[in-house]
Amino acid sequence: MKRQVSYQWRLRELMASAGMFTTSELAPPLAERGISLSLSQVHRLVTGTPERLSLPVLAALCDIFECTPADLIATKAENATIRKVATGDAVVDLSAVRPKRARIRPEG
Repeated sequence: MKRQVSYQWRLRELMASAGMFTTSELAPPLAERGISLSLSQVHRLVTGTPERLSLPVLAALCDIFECTPADLIATKAENATIRKVATGDAVVDLSAVRPKRARIRPEG
């Protein structure tokens, strides 16, 4: 059985609980920990859901918010649903189906 995994990036929630409400407030604490990101990169980090994240950035975020990676990234795994496939009995022969001829009537 296949498993479907997903995750939720919770950086914005942690920032709000720490009293940080703008993305520019996160750049100085990151710089103090040796992470130099432009303001646009910090903005993307906060507002988006990263597909790739370097471990130094993850470690710095965990240090800033005094949390674990599990607090930053909520994961979920569940069994994938199985698609039902049509069997040969459900096949419709469309060669016998013909459209009805249209009739044009004069206005009157």
